[in-house]
Parts: sequence; structure tokens; C-alpha cells
Amino acid sequence: MDLRHHTILITGGTSGLGFEFARQLLALGNTVLITGRDSAKLAATKQLLPQVHTFQSDVRNPADIAQLHEQVLAQFPALDVLINNAGEMRKLNLNDPALDLLDLTREVEINLLGPIRMVQQFLPHLKAQKAAAILNVTSGLALTPFPLTPMYGASKAGLRSYTKSLRVQLQHTPVRVFELVAPAAKTPLADRLGTTSGLMAPDKLVAAALRAVRHDQPEAYPGLAKVIRFVSWLTPQFLLGQLGKLVEKEYGQPQAVLGQPPQTGAPGNYPFFATK
Repeated sequence: MDLRHHTILITGGTSGLGFEFARQLLALGNTVLITGRDSAKLAATKQLLPQVHTFQSDVRNPADIAQLHEQVLAQFPALDVLINNAGEMRKLNLNDPALDLLDLTREVEINLLGPIRMVQQFLPHLKAQKAAAILNVTSGLALTPFPLTPMYGASKAGLRSYTKSLRVQLQHTPVRVFELVAPAAKTPLADRLGTTSGLMAPDKLVAAALRAVRHDQPEAYPGLAKVIRFVSWLTPQFLLGQLGKLVEKEYGQPQAVLGQPPQTGAPGNYPFFATK
């Protein structure tokens, strides 16, 4: 697929991989639209990338998605590419009885329900184009559970399954469906989690994803994602066991006190998760 002269909408475009997608796609001569929840971050991104078009929108909110759809198509009727990049990842101790039931599923709402609703909202328009594409950003943790971040892994595994089904159902339409199975990257999310090793530079990661799209490869596995793919197929229980040790390291000593927030010590190095 030629990646020049398209109109492209990217969710979560103010930092991390979303920002890098916007930067590289602008350089290829595309019209690039980004979304974000924070108006200040959108304004800052506009300063760094003057050609980008910004829309304040939260993928957790179906009303925001409907409004975004109306605004984008009114201003940019040539829209033909959707990149579902917005995402969140948190460490969660499922033994903590103080976990709020609504907050518990935040990653599912952002990482899984957000892309599903975005696709469904924009799909009729994309199908009406001569050629169009959807790129969903999943994670190496879509291939194996990471018990320290249980909701993130579940949401990304769900998004990967949905993406495969979507690709099959759209195979006789003008819409191509791609998946970026992203490894950990040097982004603000990794900084917040304290991750220090095994991180891929965002520019190289995004460049690898765009190469895959350019060559019509439905799935991209940059960097360590290739390793995770192989090990998760060869010895899935071994990989799960190794990742499971991090739960004991994080929460095992001392145990979280009932009714109180879990311990939140240094998280260590987790080179497998995707970051935005």
C-alpha cells in the first residue's frame, strides 16, 4: 500500500508511538489528524508538528467518538486510513480488595472497546473509499499473558483476536486491516512504569510498522516482538512462568495489606510490553 497522499486519523497522537506515526506520515506527504484527551498536550503537539490537525476526543466515550466522526468527515471527507493507537497500561494487584470495579476495566475500555467502536463508527465511510486501511496497535503481550499487568494483556489479546476477525470479514471490501504487534518502546508510559531495558526506539518501531503496511504484510513484529512470538509458540508455559515471577517480586514481599493500596516499589525491567 502506498503511504503517500492519504488522510489519516490517529488516536492518542500527542506522545509516544502516536506522535511518531504522525511525524513520519506527515513527512510522507499525508494529511494527518490526531486525537487526544488533553487539550494542552494537543496544543503542544501542534507546536511541534504545525501541519497536524488536532481533535480533542476520548476513545472511552462513545459520544466523543460519534462527535469526532461528525467533525472529521465534515472537514476531511477524504479520510481513508484509521490508526487505533491510544492505549494505557497499569500494574494491578488483583488480590487488592480495594480495587474499584469501574476503574479496574479502564484498559479494556481504552485499549479494546475504544478501537472496536472507532472502527464501527468509521467503517461505512472507509468502505466507501476506493482504497482504505485500518491499523490496530496491539502488543507482544497479546501473545502471552503478563500477570503484572493483567488487564492490559487481556485487552491487547482481545484486540488482536478482533483484528483477525475484522480482516476476514473485510477481505472483500476496499479496506485492508493491519496489526502492529509492538514491543516495549522508549515512550512516556515506559518512563512512568520505571522500565529501563529492552526498549525499542519509537522511530524505528513505527518505521518497521509502516514498512509492513507498504508491503501489504498484515502483521508487523518489530524488535523483541519477533522473539515473543517464537517463544510463546515454542514454550508458552515457560514464558508465562518467567513473567509470573515478576508478580512475586512486585507484590510477594511484603504482601499488600487488606483494604489498603498494594505496595508499589521499583517495578524492575519488563522488556515485553507495548507502550504508547
